[in-house]
Amino acid sequence: MIPEGSLLAAHDLRKTYGSTPALDGASFSVHPGEVVAVMGPSGSGKSTLLHCLAGIITPDSGTITYAGRELSAMSDAERSALRRSDFGFVFQFGQLVPELTCVENVALPLRLNGVKRKAAERTAREWMERLEVDDLGSQRPGEVSGGQGQRVAVARALAASPKVIFADEPTGALDSLNGERVMELLTEAARSANVAVVLVTHEARVAAYSDRDVTVRDGRARDLEHAV
Repeated sequence: MIPEGSLLAAHDLRKTYGSTPALDGASFSVHPGEVVAVMGPSGSGKSTLLHCLAGIITPDSGTITYAGRELSAMSDAERSALRRSDFGFVFQFGQLVPELTCVENVALPLRLNGVKRKAAERTAREWMERLEVDDLGSQRPGEVSGGQGQRVAVARALAASPKVIFADEPTGALDSLNGERVMELLTEAARSANVAVVLVTHEARVAAYSDRDVTVRDGRARDLEHAV
């Protein structure tokens, strides 16, 4: 049921909203350091799959296992702690906190985990340098471009040393040049840190940065390289 060596795996997930099935027997797996693109048309269930994998929503049935533990057996508090410590997130529009500076945004996951401000901001600046936005530390999100803001969001996702990054249409609001640079930096940084990436996209040029593709259609997932 769980592919050997997988870090995060889901089997036969089903999720219905009212009378509309969002997931109808979807299965998925990702290994440490692997980048997997989840593709499919709008309304296919790919974002619902990502939110289930991240423990944000609970499927009606099926199993999700992370590092040998079943998510459904965890309490809400345990899943919340997991999202702070082991999971990182990059969203389409960055979702940076507008009142904080860029370095404070990147340091935020560390601060939430109890790291002192100076140490958290030192780590944040190291990641900002790797993502080529170290000159933006004192600026607020409203003062930077979309491409710069998305690089800050990627730095934030990586700062707390997660094991998995969930990226939901991370280049959807960017032009092609900025989008490609964000994907280059995200995948290079993740692979060097052995961080798995679950990438939701509908764009083939973005999926090209992944190790393999999983297509979601009508709530079912089909691995294009392996039987999932």
